[in-house]
Amino acid sequence: MLEAAGKPVRLAEIPDPEPARDQVLLRVLACGVCRTDLHIVDGELTQPKLPLVLGHQIVGKVLAGGTRYEPGARIGVPWLGWTCGDCRYCLAGDENLCDRARFTGYDIDGGYAEITVADERYCFPVPVGYPDEQAAPLLCAGLIGYRSLRFAGDAERVGLYGFGASAHIVCQVAVAQGRQVFAGTRRGDEETQAFARSLGAAWAGDALVGPREQLDAVIVFAPSGELVPAALGHVRKGGSVICAGIHMSDIPSFPYELLWGERSIRSVANLTRADGEEFLALAPAVPVRTEVETFRLEEADEALDRLRRGALRGAAVLVP
Repeated sequence: MLEAAGKPVRLAEIPDPEPARDQVLLRVLACGVCRTDLHIVDGELTQPKLPLVLGHQIVGKVLAGGTRYEPGARIGVPWLGWTCGDCRYCLAGDENLCDRARFTGYDIDGGYAEITVADERYCFPVPVGYPDEQAAPLLCAGLIGYRSLRFAGDAERVGLYGFGASAHIVCQVAVAQGRQVFAGTRRGDEETQAFARSLGAAWAGDALVGPREQLDAVIVFAPSGELVPAALGHVRKGGSVICAGIHMSDIPSFPYELLWGERSIRSVANLTRADGEEFLALAPAVPVRTEVETFRLEEADEALDRLRRGALRGAAVLVP
């Protein structure tokens, strides 16, 4: 339970939630730890429901409620928890931009728990063959990464800057699609660079320096604004820089010359249900294999701190 920004996440006994209309009651089997959770804890996302149960990469077993899933079904709960359905964005198919959207583990209590509820209309069947803890990162790291890769279009040479939970999944998808992946990491992080190469990256090195080759697109996963002008300097004319995070430090000023030549910068906001259905059908076909380190619920603060320090390989997952 998070009671205030900057405070530790603590264990707490709270009443089991009751499913409302369209909601299912779930026993949490696993919940991924996302950098967005860290932004909430550190006060960089400023309007969470408090007190709050964090977590939005939930694999759960249906206990009761709803009509879409039978009791015992294993389903996944993502970041997007509810949309209004009638604003200009929802009506245009851009529900990820809904003005009244509610998000799991931010507006709605999430999966750092043993029991939770979720709107069944925004949940997905979990692909068969994935253990609970390996399926959890697919539900945000995978979904947001996949949406970001789609925004790269048909780019053949793709940079992934910040090689963590999302990038290690996207790398596998991009390589399977026949693209070349260039993994940007912190300077001197040889362990992560070796990990990226083991997943098929053609190059791995200092993200601020970049590879010798000009890239067609760079997806910036790290929440570091200084990587944006660096990435602009690494892409060819007509190339794109895609900022995949929900929060990023300020982007420093840079000369217009870096943007000129019809280069572009765009952000990625949330996900749609269509993204989820498409990616979760694709993941087993690649097949995507997630690298995870598991933690108990009472170790949530440790998992968040490891993420903050960049001391994780792949993704952290809480297992009640």
